[in-house]
Amino acid sequence: MTVVLKGVLLYGEGDPVDVLVDDGQIAEIGSGLTGDSDATVIDAAGQILLPGFVDLHTHLREPGREYAEDIETGSAAAALGGYTAVFAMANTDPVADSVVVTDHVWHRGQQVGLVDVHPVGAVTVGLKGKQLTEMGLMAAGVGKVRMFSDDGVCVDDPLVMRRALEYASGLGVLIAQHAEEPRLTVGAVAHEGPTAALLGLAGWPRAAEESIVARDALLARDAGARVHICHASTAGTVELIRWAKEQGIPITAEVTPHHLLLDDSRLADYDGRNRVNPPLREAADAVALRQALADGVIDCVATDHAPHAEHEKMCEFAHARPGMLGLQTALSVVVETMVGPGLLTWRDVARVMSEAPARIVGLPDQGRPLEVGEPANLTVVDPDARWTVTGSALASRSDNTPYEEMELPAVVTATLLRGRITARDGKAGA
Repeated sequence: MTVVLKGVLLYGEGDPVDVLVDDGQIAEIGSGLTGDSDATVIDAAGQILLPGFVDLHTHLREPGREYAEDIETGSAAAALGGYTAVFAMANTDPVADSVVVTDHVWHRGQQVGLVDVHPVGAVTVGLKGKQLTEMGLMAAGVGKVRMFSDDGVCVDDPLVMRRALEYASGLGVLIAQHAEEPRLTVGAVAHEGPTAALLGLAGWPRAAEESIVARDALLARDAGARVHICHASTAGTVELIRWAKEQGIPITAEVTPHHLLLDDSRLADYDGRNRVNPPLREAADAVALRQALADGVIDCVATDHAPHAEHEKMCEFAHARPGMLGLQTALSVVVETMVGPGLLTWRDVARVMSEAPARIVGLPDQGRPLEVGEPANLTVVDPDARWTVTGSALASRSDNTPYEEMELPAVVTATLLRGRITARDGKAGA
């Protein structure tokens, strides 16, 4: 398949150019390019070309909860959001704690073909925090698992976590930790602070996250292993990660779009769509997270896309399942919080949404430079367009977005996976 992107700005910089994509690669960059008679020509004058986005933290719900999402609908949402690779978390039913399940997830992603779906293997059997899984078998399987996480629950036993880091180090894979000391969050549903107290909601202290981040940084140091912190949410976590990196500890971290934009003032109406784990924090935490992303203390943006059916969210706040949609709104929120205020350039957007996540998990064909000969995993963005979020219009099977009726900047107009158009003008399809 030959595609010509006309008049794009590479990384939003310089003069407009044409990009010729052929045989899955960037074949030529110049002016006046047309390709052959069968080429698909996309007029993208003045739009921005970026490497395809990589999401290290996605919940696709398959197998087991396909009523909320499956790999097909989640892949469509990812492609429409500009993603060319996503990592599907292990808290499915059955849990992705064996090569049978992880290989199934990989095969289903390839069958759908809209985005590379990389399975995340569980660290412990059944996410119970007791017995390590056969990471080696999953890493050697067809799905070639690169990252392991019990996300949804914390690997809270320090000895189990230490052994997991040692095991992962020998395999060359990554442990991603959901940092939550469970003894500090019993019954908690909202950030511990004035808002939760006023609303009568059980509070979730910052220390529940920060204590695990500090512990795991030390464990990674002693094991000589890499550790990745999922969905960092507090100013204290930022300072701990900064300290760990200054000590040379191989730690990386992600932040979600919703923790960049939203804070716990959103909870005033008890709308279950705003319940998330970790919870929305105070405005000062969001400010610290934005600055940390700009400074490189936090390495990347990850969506924590978490679809839930209506009955799981439209209920009493304390009973709502935690999580919110994120794949189709991630770029827009990053533009709103980071690009608009001047904290990031478009080249930086490529760094935090494509290059850094690909580097963290070692994806050789993602997050690559926009140069001739590189794989054509590409995202085209109209930076001047604005759109209004409507949950029911999103590709996900669920509609639990906290951004309902919010107007956001920037629209993904096309996504290419190895040269194939997987999304164009709001429609997904290979």
